[in-house]
Amino acid sequence: MIRNEWRVDPVVLAGAGIALALYAQAWLRLRRRARGSHPLLFAAGIAIGVLAVVSPLDALAEDKLLSTHMAQHLLIGDLAPLLIVLGLRGPVSFFLLPAPALRPLARARLLRLLLEALLRPEVSFAAWAGSLAAWHVPQAYDAALAHPALHALEHASLFLGGLLLWTQIVDPARRAHLSPGRRAAFGALALLASMALSETLLSTAPLYDHYAGVADRPFGLTWASDQRVAALLMTAEQLATLGAAVGILLRSHVYRLEAEAGHPL
Repeated sequence: MIRNEWRVDPVVLAGAGIALALYAQAWLRLRRRARGSHPLLFAAGIAIGVLAVVSPLDALAEDKLLSTHMAQHLLIGDLAPLLIVLGLRGPVSFFLLPAPALRPLARARLLRLLLEALLRPEVSFAAWAGSLAAWHVPQAYDAALAHPALHALEHASLFLGGLLLWTQIVDPARRAHLSPGRRAAFGALALLASMALSETLLSTAPLYDHYAGVADRPFGLTWASDQRVAALLMTAEQLATLGAAVGILLRSHVYRLEAEAGHPL
């Protein structure tokens, strides 16, 4: 039986409210200069992240279906971060924090060094890939399902990893640390890493004891079909997001090479 259960999570709701308020004040401060910003994308990303953990999807993911849990992780760790980062393109990203909050942060040298380190491409990729790989180890996955605090940490690290990954690929502040070609390679490497997890789900016996022991799965799914659906969901979603990003960046890279050469390739 599927529970139609909505859960109030004060931490998630408070975080979402703060993020929306910060974006709103930045957008209002910029006024005409905020024309290049994308508030609807940002709001959609926040809404998707919140719904993934407070809607009935959460109960179904925890209790019944690995495929639903995979969908939840894709929403939290990929789609929501992508939309949030897209929403931060342009000058709005520089005004997200108001001046009174920036002053103490500017004096916090260790925090500044940590942020600078996290935004290095190799560190961003390691954080994303590390969180994705570590939390899908069977022992860690089952432990997170058994302990709510650990499960919250899992979701938070997947979300942070997704933000770091998409910040490198999208480059919302236009810092140009990576050229379009290198950003395409970065995205392609992430796509290959995610495909490795999908292949593991397709080719193994029951990977997670928690779901292997579920007796009354909905929709007539067995453990095998549930695990296959999880793998296919991940493949489809990652191709739609990372695959599309790689294609767009490759096209931009080719146009750049044509412009530098002075004629079409």
